[in-house]
Amino acid sequence: MFFNLPTLLTWARIAAIPLLVAVFYWSAVPMPLRNALATGLFIVFALTDWADGYLARRLNQTSAFGAFLDPVADKFLVCASVLVLVHLGRADVFVALIIIGREIAISALREWMATIGAVRSVAVHMVGKVKTATQMVAIPLLLYDGVVLGVDTRWWGTVLIWVAAVLTVWSMGYYLNKAIPEIRARAR
Repeated sequence: MFFNLPTLLTWARIAAIPLLVAVFYWSAVPMPLRNALATGLFIVFALTDWADGYLARRLNQTSAFGAFLDPVADKFLVCASVLVLVHLGRADVFVALIIIGREIAISALREWMATIGAVRSVAVHMVGKVKTATQMVAIPLLLYDGVVLGVDTRWWGTVLIWVAAVLTVWSMGYYLNKAIPEIRARAR
């Protein structure tokens, strides 16, 4: 369904992403407060990702459109956040290129595999889930950019975003390897 509660949560997540970016251009607010606001927004958006999936299953409101839109919203959220972090000098541009490039490449691969009826070859795998979880922890740590309970969030966020970049390359390799037999079969 186009407008059920889970799908509306996904749409809200997409619509609210510019708010996350705008927080950093709100010059009337001190940077530590902007960091805290952006971190809070990101966490709320990430929780709506969990909530829309939970509600879709619980309310029996799963749909092909929702299954399409949810990962698109996730990709928008992660890519927008990583670009903000690069702009702020909190993430390396190379990390952004890896993360965003992988999202584009795997989305295109999945679309092509769907057109040839082989989408199961590139179904979500555990390494992709671990990559996503690592990103979802690293990004708010880097957005916060401070010390919490004696923990330097920038240091840990930097370590985790690089771990996420390695997992990103690994998961892309995994998906490409799964797709190679289909690609070879179609190339003949």
